[in-house]
Amino acid sequence: MIAITKNEEVVLNQIKIFDMEYPQGIPVNVLRKDLGFHEYDLIHILEELSEKNLVVFSDNKVNLSEHEKEVNTVNSRKDLKELELNMKEKESYELIRDLVDERNLVPKYSLEGHLLYGDLKLTNFRMYHIILSLQNKGLLKPIDKDDGEYYLLVE
Repeated sequence: MIAITKNEEVVLNQIKIFDMEYPQGIPVNVLRKDLGFHEYDLIHILEELSEKNLVVFSDNKVNLSEHEKEVNTVNSRKDLKELELNMKEKESYELIRDLVDERNLVPKYSLEGHLLYGDLKLTNFRMYHIILSLQNKGLLKPIDKDDGEYYLLVE
């Protein structure tokens, strides 16, 4: 699922409307006049949509992406960041579930290594933020054992 802001949704919907009319690409000028956005803001939104692979944006022309994607709209950039963090939390939780042994334990260094260098490629800050968040939600508990530090997955 891809999360976009309300303004990105407005632009994307307008691109969908104009897509059939402009098979060679919708000129940015046409979008700007129709939507009433400032050119700088419109370009920024188009670049964001392009990064999310919803549109193809080049040479001041826009086309819809060939791939259909599930899109979720949020009210603001703050909400977008929060949703993305929640999605990363869910992905991290799934990863932890795969890493735990039969006693629901995973070594601290192993978990952190998988979060940092595995498929998620989290930053140090994001990794610790997610671990703390999971601890605060009661899903993960740090455990000290004689042979090292572990996390207990509470289910």
